[in-house]
Amino acid sequence: MRTIIIDDERLARSELKSLLKEFTEIEIIADTGNPDEAIQLINIEKPDLIFLDIQMPEKDGFTLLEHLMHLPKVIFVTAFDDFAIRAFEVNALDYLLKPVQTERLAEAIKKIKTADKLNTTLLPSVSNEMLGLNDRVFVKDGEKCWFVKLSDVRVFESEGNYVRIYFDKNKPLILKSLNNLNEKLNQKEFFRANRKHIINLSWIESVENWYNGGLVVKLKGGEQIEVSRRQASKLKEVMSL
Repeated sequence: MRTIIIDDERLARSELKSLLKEFTEIEIIADTGNPDEAIQLINIEKPDLIFLDIQMPEKDGFTLLEHLMHLPKVIFVTAFDDFAIRAFEVNALDYLLKPVQTERLAEAIKKIKTADKLNTTLLPSVSNEMLGLNDRVFVKDGEKCWFVKLSDVRVFESEGNYVRIYFDKNKPLILKSLNNLNEKLNQKEFFRANRKHIINLSWIESVENWYNGGLVVKLKGGEQIEVSRRQASKLKEVMSL
């Protein structure tokens, strides 16, 4: 796995590189302590995996991730105490507490390899690639963070300059326009139902006729989304109705 280490502490980077020598599947292609340089490196080198410090000057690890449209797999490296770690534990792919222990590092790498076998694939590394059901996106709303597999997202809903993302029981807001998001999503898997909604076609439970030639779609999560008359014919073509 082509890997980049991002940590503002030079000694921490050196220690992690030394520990990773035992893992032949890890190929360290770069390391940096500068978050802005890290963003450029990730976009250029397209690594499979990054080790990412949380607390860094100028941009913390979560802010850095917000600047990436497509993410490699991430293992957080942090000096946070146990209470702070628990706030992110459920949604992070994995994390390591400083100083990093070899046994814990082995567990994290094993978890990444297991995820590969389960087909939780890497996000597309090239910015013009379309996002599909198997891709994951990083979502941050306030202090809460998630790595969300797009197959779990039922619907995207526009709210002014923000988009609300519906997955599981969560409904976080992200600062992004629905038009911009629509350009990034695979049109064979996600459908622009109307001015305010993009729906995941795999979550459709039923489709019924609606007023003025439109349709109403009921999703498996319980949401009912109106499909405009203009988009209704397109949906019928997509679903072969």
